[in-house]
Amino acid sequence: MRKAGPSDKREKIIDFIRDFYDEHGYTPTVRDIQKGCGLSSTAVVQYHLKVLQSEHQIERDSKVFRSIQLPDRKNTIRVPVLGIIAAGTPIAVMGADTWRQEAVDTMELSGEITQDREVFALRVSGLSMIDALIDDGDIVLLEPVKNVEDGDMVAAWLIKEKEVTLKRFYREADRVRLQPANSQMEPVYTDAANVDIQGRVVAVIRTI
Repeated sequence: MRKAGPSDKREKIIDFIRDFYDEHGYTPTVRDIQKGCGLSSTAVVQYHLKVLQSEHQIERDSKVFRSIQLPDRKNTIRVPVLGIIAAGTPIAVMGADTWRQEAVDTMELSGEITQDREVFALRVSGLSMIDALIDDGDIVLLEPVKNVEDGDMVAAWLIKEKEVTLKRFYREADRVRLQPANSQMEPVYTDAANVDIQGRVVAVIRTI
Protein backbone atom coordinates (compact mmCIF):
# COMPACT_ATOMS: atom_id res chain seq x y z
CA MET A 1 0.00 0.00 0.00
CA ARG A 2 1.49 3.33 -1.09
CA LYS A 3 2.13 5.79 1.70
CA ALA A 4 0.55 9.21 1.15
CA GLY A 5 3.16 11.80 0.19
CA PRO A 6 3.23 15.55 0.76
CA SER A 7 1.33 16.32 -2.45
CA ASP A 8 -1.42 13.87 -1.46
CA LYS A 9 -1.74 15.55 1.93
CA ARG A 10 -1.98 18.99 0.36
CA GLU A 11 -4.62 17.80 -2.09
CA LYS A 12 -6.56 16.40 0.88
CA ILE A 13 -6.23 19.76 2.66
CA ILE A 14 -7.54 21.64 -0.40
CA ASP A 15 -10.52 19.26 -0.68
CA PHE A 16 -11.23 19.64 3.05
CA ILE A 17 -11.11 23.46 2.88
CA ARG A 18 -13.47 23.47 -0.12
CA ASP A 19 -15.96 21.07 1.50
CA PHE A 20 -15.82 22.91 4.83
CA TYR A 21 -16.48 26.26 3.15
CA ASP A 22 -19.39 24.87 1.13
CA GLU A 23 -20.97 23.42 4.27
CA HIS A 24 -20.41 26.29 6.72
CA GLY A 25 -19.99 29.45 4.66
CA TYR A 26 -16.58 30.19 6.16
CA THR A 27 -13.17 28.57 5.96
CA PRO A 28 -11.67 26.23 8.57
CA THR A 29 -9.11 27.08 11.19
CA VAL A 30 -5.74 25.37 11.36
CA ARG A 31 -7.08 23.11 14.12
CA ASP A 32 -10.13 22.24 11.99
CA ILE A 33 -7.78 21.17 9.19
CA GLN A 34 -5.58 19.17 11.57
CA LYS A 35 -8.57 17.26 12.88
CA GLY A 36 -10.38 16.89 9.56
CA CYS A 37 -7.33 15.70 7.66
CA GLY A 38 -5.86 13.54 10.43
CA LEU A 39 -2.58 15.44 10.62
CA SER A 40 -0.24 15.07 13.56
CA SER A 41 0.06 18.72 14.63
CA THR A 42 -0.88 22.30 13.80
CA ALA A 43 2.77 22.86 12.80
CA VAL A 44 2.37 20.26 10.04
CA VAL A 45 -0.79 22.03 8.86
CA GLN A 46 1.02 25.38 8.84
CA TYR A 47 3.84 23.90 6.76
CA HIS A 48 1.46 22.58 4.11
CA LEU A 49 -0.54 25.82 4.06
CA LYS A 50 2.65 27.82 3.45
CA VAL A 51 3.51 25.55 0.52
CA LEU A 52 -0.01 25.88 -0.88
CA GLN A 53 0.20 29.64 -0.52
CA SER A 54 3.57 29.76 -2.29
CA GLU A 55 2.02 27.72 -5.11
CA HIS A 56 -0.90 30.20 -5.27
CA GLN A 57 -3.42 27.46 -4.52
CA ILE A 58 -4.69 29.40 -1.50
CA GLU A 59 -4.55 32.95 -0.18
CA ARG A 60 -4.11 33.84 3.49
CA ASP A 61 -3.91 36.89 5.71
CA SER A 62 -2.22 36.13 9.03
CA LYS A 63 -4.00 39.11 10.62
CA VAL A 64 -7.48 37.83 9.75
CA PHE A 65 -9.34 35.04 11.57
CA ARG A 66 -10.40 32.20 9.21
CA SER A 67 -8.77 34.00 6.28
CA ILE A 68 -7.91 31.04 4.00
CA GLN A 69 -9.34 31.58 0.52
CA LEU A 70 -9.50 29.33 -2.53
CA PRO A 71 -9.46 30.80 -6.06
CA ASP A 72 -12.91 29.33 -6.78
CA ARG A 73 -14.38 30.36 -3.38
CA LYS A 74 -13.57 34.07 -3.21
CA ASN A 75 -17.06 35.56 -2.73
CA THR A 76 -16.20 36.61 0.81
CA ILE A 77 -16.94 39.57 3.05
CA ARG A 78 -14.58 40.83 5.74
CA VAL A 79 -16.48 41.08 9.06
CA PRO A 80 -15.16 43.00 12.08
CA VAL A 81 -14.92 41.18 15.42
CA LEU A 82 -15.62 43.82 18.08
CA GLY A 83 -14.71 41.76 21.14
CA ILE A 84 -16.59 39.70 23.72
CA ILE A 85 -20.25 39.51 24.73
CA ALA A 86 -21.43 37.80 27.89
CA ALA A 87 -23.80 34.85 27.70
CA GLY A 88 -24.22 34.71 31.46
CA THR A 89 -23.60 37.53 33.91
CA PRO A 90 -23.53 40.81 31.91
CA ILE A 91 -20.11 42.37 31.40
CA ALA A 92 -19.13 46.00 31.16
CA VAL A 93 -19.06 47.61 27.73
CA MET A 94 -15.75 49.09 26.58
CA GLY A 95 -13.88 47.40 29.41
CA ALA A 96 -10.53 45.74 28.92
CA ASP A 97 -10.85 42.63 26.73
CA THR A 98 -14.59 43.15 26.20
CA TRP A 99 -16.51 45.04 23.51
CA ARG A 100 -14.97 47.90 21.56
CA GLN A 101 -16.21 50.15 18.80
CA GLU A 102 -13.24 49.34 16.56
CA ALA A 103 -12.42 45.85 15.35
CA VAL A 104 -10.06 43.79 17.49
CA ASP A 105 -9.98 41.15 14.77
CA THR A 106 -11.59 40.40 11.41
CA MET A 107 -12.82 37.26 9.70
CA GLU A 108 -13.65 36.27 6.13
CA LEU A 109 -17.19 34.96 5.57
CA SER A 110 -19.19 34.10 2.48
CA GLY A 111 -21.88 36.46 1.28
CA GLU A 112 -24.33 33.59 1.75
CA ILE A 113 -23.88 33.37 5.51
CA THR A 114 -24.20 37.14 5.94
CA GLN A 115 -26.93 37.34 3.27
CA ASP A 116 -25.04 40.42 2.08
CA ARG A 117 -26.12 42.35 5.19
CA GLU A 118 -23.93 44.65 7.21
CA VAL A 119 -22.95 42.60 10.25
CA PHE A 120 -20.42 42.59 13.06
CA ALA A 121 -19.13 39.71 15.15
CA LEU A 122 -18.72 39.11 18.88
CA ARG A 123 -17.11 36.19 20.69
CA VAL A 124 -19.38 34.60 23.31
CA SER A 125 -18.27 34.25 26.92
CA GLY A 126 -20.48 32.02 29.08
CA LEU A 127 -23.11 29.30 28.81
CA SER A 128 -26.44 31.08 29.18
CA MET A 129 -27.39 30.35 25.54
CA ILE A 130 -26.20 26.74 25.48
CA ASP A 131 -29.71 25.38 24.80
CA ALA A 132 -29.73 27.54 21.65
CA LEU A 133 -26.53 25.70 20.61
CA ILE A 134 -24.30 28.68 21.39
CA ASP A 135 -21.32 27.57 23.44
CA ASP A 136 -18.59 29.45 25.28
CA GLY A 137 -16.09 30.68 22.69
CA ASP A 138 -18.45 30.60 19.72
CA ILE A 139 -18.88 33.68 17.54
CA VAL A 140 -22.22 35.38 16.89
CA LEU A 141 -22.91 37.57 13.88
CA LEU A 142 -25.22 40.50 14.58
CA GLU A 143 -27.10 42.91 12.37
CA PRO A 144 -26.87 46.41 13.90
CA VAL A 145 -30.58 47.13 14.38
CA LYS A 146 -32.54 48.82 17.16
CA ASN A 147 -36.04 47.45 16.54
CA VAL A 148 -36.47 43.74 17.29
CA GLU A 149 -39.31 41.28 17.84
CA ASP A 150 -40.13 39.22 20.93
CA GLY A 151 -38.01 36.09 20.89
CA ASP A 152 -35.15 37.60 18.90
CA MET A 153 -31.67 36.91 20.24
CA VAL A 154 -30.02 40.26 20.85
CA ALA A 155 -27.04 42.08 22.26
CA ALA A 156 -28.70 44.20 24.94
CA TRP A 157 -26.96 47.10 26.60
CA LEU A 158 -28.20 47.77 30.14
CA ILE A 159 -27.81 51.52 30.29
CA LYS A 160 -27.72 52.12 34.05
CA GLU A 161 -25.39 49.21 34.68
CA LYS A 162 -23.26 49.98 31.59
CA GLU A 163 -23.21 46.29 30.81
CA VAL A 164 -24.03 44.20 27.75
CA THR A 165 -25.44 40.69 27.54
CA LEU A 166 -26.59 38.14 24.94
CA LYS A 167 -30.16 37.00 25.58
CA ARG A 168 -33.58 36.53 23.96
CA PHE A 169 -35.68 39.69 24.13
CA TYR A 170 -39.30 39.87 25.39
CA ARG A 171 -41.49 42.88 26.16
CA GLU A 172 -43.65 42.61 29.28
CA ALA A 173 -45.73 45.79 29.78
CA ASP A 174 -43.27 48.52 30.88
CA ARG A 175 -40.38 46.13 31.45
CA VAL A 176 -38.20 43.82 29.39
CA ARG A 177 -37.29 40.18 30.07
CA LEU A 178 -33.90 39.09 28.83
CA GLN A 179 -34.21 35.33 28.74
CA PRO A 180 -31.25 32.92 28.77
CA ALA A 181 -31.42 29.65 26.86
CA ASN A 182 -30.22 27.65 29.85
CA SER A 183 -32.62 26.09 32.34
CA GLN A 184 -30.07 26.58 35.13
CA MET A 185 -30.06 30.39 34.78
CA GLU A 186 -32.63 33.04 35.69
CA PRO A 187 -33.87 35.76 33.32
CA VAL A 188 -32.89 39.41 33.69
CA TYR A 189 -35.81 41.81 34.25
CA THR A 190 -35.36 45.54 33.77
CA ASP A 191 -37.26 48.68 32.75
CA ALA A 192 -37.77 48.96 29.00
CA ALA A 193 -36.10 52.37 29.06
CA ASN A 194 -32.97 50.75 30.51
CA VAL A 195 -32.39 48.52 27.47
CA ASP A 196 -30.60 49.70 24.34
CA ILE A 197 -30.49 47.04 21.62
CA GLN A 198 -27.10 46.91 19.91
CA GLY A 199 -27.91 44.23 17.37
CA ARG A 200 -29.85 41.07 16.49
CA VAL A 201 -28.13 37.70 16.05
CA VAL A 202 -28.39 36.43 12.47
CA ALA A 203 -25.88 33.56 12.54
CA VAL A 204 -23.60 31.56 14.83
CA ILE A 205 -20.12 30.30 14.02
CA ARG A 206 -19.18 27.30 16.10
CA THR A 207 -15.59 27.05 17.26
CA ILE A 208 -15.74 23.42 18.36
